[in-house]
Amino acid sequence: MTNHLHTPDGLLELGLRDRWYPLCPSAQVRRGELTRLERAGEQLVLWRDASGAVHVQEDRCPHRAAPLSLGVHMGDRIACNYHGVQVDADGVVVSVPGSPGCALEGRRALRTFPAEEHAGAVFAWFGLDEQAEPTPLRLPDPIAGGDWEHFLCYIEWDCPYLYSLDNVLDPMHGAFLHHNSHTMHSGKREAQFQIRDTDTGFVFEKTDQRDVNFDWVEWVDTGLQAVTLDIPYPDSAGPGGSFTIVACLTAINENQHVGFFWRCRNVSGWERDSWRFLYKHRLEARHWQVLEQDRVMAEAMPADAWDRENLYQHDVALVRMRRILKREAQRQAAALAEQTTTRPALAAAR
Repeated sequence: MTNHLHTPDGLLELGLRDRWYPLCPSAQVRRGELTRLERAGEQLVLWRDASGAVHVQEDRCPHRAAPLSLGVHMGDRIACNYHGVQVDADGVVVSVPGSPGCALEGRRALRTFPAEEHAGAVFAWFGLDEQAEPTPLRLPDPIAGGDWEHFLCYIEWDCPYLYSLDNVLDPMHGAFLHHNSHTMHSGKREAQFQIRDTDTGFVFEKTDQRDVNFDWVEWVDTGLQAVTLDIPYPDSAGPGGSFTIVACLTAINENQHVGFFWRCRNVSGWERDSWRFLYKHRLEARHWQVLEQDRVMAEAMPADAWDRENLYQHDVALVRMRRILKREAQRQAAALAEQTTTRPALAAAR
């Protein structure tokens, strides 16, 4: 049976490989505990070692495939609760208590995903080749540090991640769906758009309005796919001008996804303190109201939405993005098919 992850449709629906994906807020992975997650079509177990470093591994014991997330945290390793097999942070079987010295001991038998923590989230690399080294994780500037302050809004929605990606790449919906919000009530309700290519993706922007509403969006793919945009802020929202949203989306499966929306402002000193206070006490609830409008719309979209839509000029960014993803999904599916046929041949040759 063909692995759905090895088909172009599967890679499109569950996420391209050779990419970094945010998995969950850092706080969800607590010391001494095992956390089970499904992300990008993979069953995962997350845990921290004694130093606090986070590890992401396949939730599948190398012995009989029992879920390791039902096992025991042992500090520098985890043990399966079925037969006690112990695996370390590199995926090496370090002990088989029921059969000491057996061939399984010492083998790197558990898939381990390179993982890093930044901006309050756990990121993992999903490689096309499980043995290959990941590319460096390149974060958008607003969440990479420096004179930026940010808050993370984390969501779990019951719809394909592609519907949320369409949503954040669509500036025009701000003037309609969010017309009654505190930041997107101004400006025209018609517009002309242009696309500007960049070294890492493209910018989709209105040609006749700027800094009034949701007037531009940038899609980037540096090994981490992200969308950035600016929303104008009124003076009552404190110093720092417009705020920036950095959005990253990760499929859970074909019909569910998680989203990470970092609300960012380029502020320092007393302005940072002012921004943090205003955000927590006044603005955060308003942001969740806007996200709730998006959730209701995205979850109500029919499963065949892409097959029955009629796009026009405002949707050029969606067309561009979908072509990029579909082309790469086809390339990766072909590469995976080649791996599948090559590896058995190599094994037989040995």
